[in-house]
Amino acid sequence: MQMNLKPNSRLAKAGTLFFDYLVIFAGAVLYGISVAMFTSPNNVAPGGLTGVATMLNYMFSLPIGIMIFVMNIPLFIWGFIENGKGFLTRTLVATALVSVMIDVLTPILPAYTGDTILAAGFGGVLNGLGLGLIFYRGGSTGGTDIIALNLHKHFPFISTGTIILVSDILVLLMVFFVYHSIENVLYALLVIFISIKVIDAVSYGTSRGNGKLMFVISDNYEEVSANIMKNLKRGVTYLNGEGAYSGNDKKVIMCAVRPQEVYKITSGIKNVDPNAFIIVTTAGAIKGRGFVNIDSN
Repeated sequence: MQMNLKPNSRLAKAGTLFFDYLVIFAGAVLYGISVAMFTSPNNVAPGGLTGVATMLNYMFSLPIGIMIFVMNIPLFIWGFIENGKGFLTRTLVATALVSVMIDVLTPILPAYTGDTILAAGFGGVLNGLGLGLIFYRGGSTGGTDIIALNLHKHFPFISTGTIILVSDILVLLMVFFVYHSIENVLYALLVIFISIKVIDAVSYGTSRGNGKLMFVISDNYEEVSANIMKNLKRGVTYLNGEGAYSGNDKKVIMCAVRPQEVYKITSGIKNVDPNAFIIVTTAGAIKGRGFVNIDSN
């Protein structure tokens, strides 16, 4: 019987992986539209390496997508050294897709050069939707994300949010000196603000306190729990259960997670125990240490 389950398990894993990259691709397309159609034609440089690449394009006519990827290469190497291949794979794919989409769509899409506030608004929405989809399936576009993750690893008293904020401030200072206009800085701030709000909505729902509640029944509950706590840094709670038919005592694993973490936890559980029984339900609000507190650092 187990021999029949293994191919199914591998097929399910391949299907999940395919869907993950399909969503990441969709996110890259939306992000590419944001840059090619709205922000770049209006000299609006959002934060991060995309903002730097936008300014390089303005000054030297260098392709934005190519420059994003080139600037990420040393960060990929650093990320691989610090976090291993597992971290790098999706980041590399997502960054490559975003870079390609920006340069492919730029000569194809009509550039919107009307009201700059509208350009910043729609650019921010599409930027946030694209990044939200990429983050939701475990991807990353590199850049300041890698810098923040690695620096936080060595300096845990500095939050990743603070590092990203400082990086964006430095980019905004560059915006002022490149475009010689405070308005361009304000437009960039608007893009960043809208993008963050949209990313939160895609990743967390309309409330930052909501999430998913997972219940897992597995004969290998200790190994499954260890995998969740080690790989995703989420706490678990054991509930005592009893099989109604068998009468056997069961340990039920309960774990509160963010929506974008469900796929990763499910994949990890199935790797440990393909026969695990998993229930995922929506929690309207989750508060407390290890959930909201950690995310607000």
